Amino acid sequence: MKKNTTVTFVLLALPCMVSFAQNKMQTIDPQATGETKALYQNLHKLSKKHILFGHQHATEYGHGWSGDKDRSDVKSVTGSHPAVIGVDFSGLSGRPEAMMENTRESLRKNIAATYNRGGITTISWHFSNPVSAGGFYWKDSVSLPAVKYIIPGGLQHEKYKSILRSIGEFVKTVKGDDGKAVPMIFRPFHEFDGDWFWWGKSHCTAEEFTSLWKFTVTYLRDSVGVHNFIYAFSPDCKFNTEAEYLERYPGNEWVDMVGMDNYADFGRDGKYNLDSGIMKLTIVSGYAKKANKLAAFTETGLESIPNTSWWTETLLKALKSKKMRLAYVLVWRNDKNSPTHFYAPFPGQASGPDFLKFYNNKYTLFESDLKKIYQ
Repeated sequence: MKKNTTVTFVLLALPCMVSFAQNKMQTIDPQATGETKALYQNLHKLSKKHILFGHQHATEYGHGWSGDKDRSDVKSVTGSHPAVIGVDFSGLSGRPEAMMENTRESLRKNIAATYNRGGITTISWHFSNPVSAGGFYWKDSVSLPAVKYIIPGGLQHEKYKSILRSIGEFVKTVKGDDGKAVPMIFRPFHEFDGDWFWWGKSHCTAEEFTSLWKFTVTYLRDSVGVHNFIYAFSPDCKFNTEAEYLERYPGNEWVDMVGMDNYADFGRDGKYNLDSGIMKLTIVSGYAKKANKLAAFTETGLESIPNTSWWTETLLKALKSKKMRLAYVLVWRNDKNSPTHFYAPFPGQASGPDFLKFYNNKYTLFESDLKKIYQ
């Protein structure tokens, strides 16, 4: 726990406070579990004065290691795991059942362990194309524009329902030591404004995309009975106005959290445009305030972190500007084999001292700073 950090939470034991918070901030699932609603409201309250730090695949593997118990590169540097840990549902379809069951078991243990420690899980979905080869990326002459095939009325709609049901039934089995279903932030079909994924802008119409989103939420929530999801909407950074940001937005009744993925403005390929990055984050945060939604910086980072002051002089500077309300910021993964594909420091990495300054700033929260986030 960082010194002098005061964290205030919604006191759900007080009926008057519950009523006020729920009137202002409601999940799109009226039947969301108590823990899911508490997480949603506590994230909203914390975002007024803090931001949670997240790292993709933080406890599954890191720079030069894999599968070690209670380990993350972030913890090795700071003494605490990230507050938000990203996992992926990419292995839950399109593979032999035995492989998928191994993936389910691994995910179940990882997500439950994060919950038991008091941390938060967010889920991305690098969904392999369900109607053609090519994987989750778009590959010319190989990939088919799957969205139109899997939405209601599409030729492969029943197949998509089967995939969703399998995922939903798995999600309901992920429980903590307290026996409760673990809340998760589910972020499907991310970076949809780009062309690199089969669900991207060039491969489906806006109407097809919003149909896919609405069906996904409806089926998981109302047919499969998943009530421990917070649904997050996150394009890449290819917008400059609120209207552009909302071009493929399905509507407030279908989204709990609005976000953005942005590497381009924060140093990718040595190019920085911090003013642009701040402007786009302000659009996301501003819309969330108007719509009574959570907002988050759902993906960012600087591969290999060659800028040794990136954490405080780039990321923290952007996050603390314009009085934005962002629940969390997540940086991408540390590959276990690659010497250069990493986005968080590990012991001895050059940006480590600056990351400790980032960690010790009162504005940033890590897992050890969180108390009773699900109450």
